[in-house]
Amino acid sequence: MNLRSLFPICQWLPHYKRSWLRDDAVAGATLAAYAIPVCLAYAALAGLPPQMGLYCYLVGGMGYALLGSSRHLAIGPTSAISLLLGVSLADLSAGDVRRQAALASFTALLMAGVCFLAWLFRLSVLVNFISESILAGFKAGAALVIASTQLPKLFGVRGGGDDFFERIWLVIQQLGSTNGVALTIGAIALVLLLFGEKLLPGRPVALAVVLLSIFAVALGHLEQYGVKIVGEIPAGLPRLGWDNFDPSTLQIPEVRQLVRLACACFLLSYIESISAARTFALKHHYDISPRQELLGLGAASLLTGLFQGYPIAGGLSQSAVNERSGARTPLSLIVASAAIACVLLFLTGFFRTLPDAVLAAVVLVAVKGLIDVRELRHLWRVSRLDFAAAAVALTGVLLLGVLDGVMVAVLASLVMLLWRESRPYVAILGRIPGTDRFSDIARHEKNEPIPGVLAFRVQSSLVYFNVDHVLQVVLTRARGQAGVRRVICDLSNVPYADLAGARMLRRLHHELVASNLDFKVVEAHGPVREMLRADGLDQLVGAITRYTSLADAIAAPIQTHVN
Repeated sequence: MNLRSLFPICQWLPHYKRSWLRDDAVAGATLAAYAIPVCLAYAALAGLPPQMGLYCYLVGGMGYALLGSSRHLAIGPTSAISLLLGVSLADLSAGDVRRQAALASFTALLMAGVCFLAWLFRLSVLVNFISESILAGFKAGAALVIASTQLPKLFGVRGGGDDFFERIWLVIQQLGSTNGVALTIGAIALVLLLFGEKLLPGRPVALAVVLLSIFAVALGHLEQYGVKIVGEIPAGLPRLGWDNFDPSTLQIPEVRQLVRLACACFLLSYIESISAARTFALKHHYDISPRQELLGLGAASLLTGLFQGYPIAGGLSQSAVNERSGARTPLSLIVASAAIACVLLFLTGFFRTLPDAVLAAVVLVAVKGLIDVRELRHLWRVSRLDFAAAAVALTGVLLLGVLDGVMVAVLASLVMLLWRESRPYVAILGRIPGTDRFSDIARHEKNEPIPGVLAFRVQSSLVYFNVDHVLQVVLTRARGQAGVRRVICDLSNVPYADLAGARMLRRLHHELVASNLDFKVVEAHGPVREMLRADGLDQLVGAITRYTSLADAIAAPIQTHVN
């Protein structure tokens, strides 16, 4: 790997055009305006000091701009990762906010290590095993869990609870003590955010709503009515390292929990980031490198971990703001970082009176896009199996929480993949009228049955966990169809066969011979032919070559087997 491929900035920076600078500057400033209220809200969701969300954008974008391959991906805190950190670190920190902040930064370092290991061992392909249907269910579940954590802030009640259902039940019980002023502020913010999202897409509507709420609280002295506010945000840029925290003091169970958390953050971050990056790469006709994205995310997480941030990702909504605002290159992320640095140096005091109810409204509007009702309906209509997998992921998140829900989603993806592969479709073939070609007779009613012959085609690889299914389907059909004298296995759609697949065909041969039926194997690909010959199948059924077609096997004389 050369320097240019390792550092994508070396590819686009030498060809940077002066005319792009204005576009990147506008996009970066717009992205910062969008990010500021979202960062504050997500940091609160994670149970962390509000400035940590700003630190994530400040240094994470610079790390990604150096090593990331996407021109439009924006890096920062996301709702799912913030919630995951909040619920996972609460017990480890025992209510100590400073310790929770240090643990969150340490988790970012661990996630960076996972990213670099995944890059080193080329593991980017493994994430492809998590299906989009599983992700649809997981995102919907995560959105509902996040919403349940924000409702107490919106209603101005105490809240509580350890899972989704308990949180909702406690909010219902506490409705009688709702703070009317906080609810009014939050409801107005919700309405403005929803209308602004529809009428002014891509504009920093959230920042305008935040500024209005700050003025309203300050002018109306609404704190005296019990409206909770963000409070003081420390001014200045983040320092290297953590306050009063030594990772060597962690116990083994705590380290295991943090490593597990870092792996879950990595999965969420990489899946969301690569999905968003591919979306904009397709739209603007350029290539991204899934493996290089591991380095980009790793560099971003490394910097956020070192400079008092927490694990981050490339979010679709923030990347859409960056792209719609005209970003041409990752320089827009550098501009956004510079704008947030100015806020941290000079404007943190301005956000002191920001109401928690408004931050809750920002989170609720941000996460509503995670519930893709149209996609869930499409899954129900097109594939009940995919819908069931999405439902498992959604239910797992609601019942077990986001961290275990991630693991449930991964497990559900693997189970769904294995289920499909364990029950491959076996097509019974008929002759296409007027030709020597053959296709599935169940799908094409005009196909002609082949007199005395049962020809079948397996639509997948033949491997140890699906061969019993194929064997039973073929034997049931062969014994139940009158007049069959020959069975032919067409392997043209079998890209791979393991030893169990070869032995299944040997067993099928013995079962058919015992019933005085002839058996032939045709159209096998090179690697499959080699496996079948190595297991000696050709000594039973005759030569297995690339020269014999299905039509040839049908026309060949039928051998009579005497029991």
